[in-house]
This record gives sequence, structure tokens and C-alpha cells, in this order.
Amino acid sequence: MDVTREDVLRCAALTRLSLREEEIEPLRRDMERLLSHAQSLDALDLEGVEPTLPCALADLPRREDAPRVGLSQGEALANAPDAAAGLFRVPKVL
Repeated sequence: MDVTREDVLRCAALTRLSLREEEIEPLRRDMERLLSHAQSLDALDLEGVEPTLPCALADLPRREDAPRVGLSQGEALANAPDAAAGLFRVPKVL
């Protein structure tokens, strides 16, 4: 599959990437190689191959959504690297 310089620049614009001049040609070759490989998959004989569902769409078994006993405050803080007054202490982020 042929990928032109304009194709690369259009994709870069759509993804809001700014490319240096020396990045365009290697990226064009990479895109061409990737699309050629994807196109070669059309040649596979898939007769009799069952389609699969993405995991997100499959009907996965789920546990019952019911309240249960959680950790006590002491248990939750037991392995905290720094705790004070029953709370987790973390570095100030500003």
C-alpha cells in the first residue's frame, strides 16, 4: 500500500503532532509497512473460523454485588509507610 508524504502530514495534523522534516520519511516507510502487513491479512483463508468477541463484550461471570465486611482502619493503615492520626500521610503536591 502506498503512503505519501501528504498522508503522513495529514495524519500528523489529525493527531496534533508536529513532525520535523527528518521524521517524515521514516514515518512514511513505517506506515507503509504497517498498512501492507494489515492488507496481507486479507489473503488468509478464514472459512470455518468462528468470530470472537472482545472480552469487554463477552458475558463474563460476575460476583454478587452485596455489602461485605471491609478492612478496619487499623488494618488499612498497618502497612502504610507513613500514617498519623488514623490517616495516610502523603507528600504535599503543589
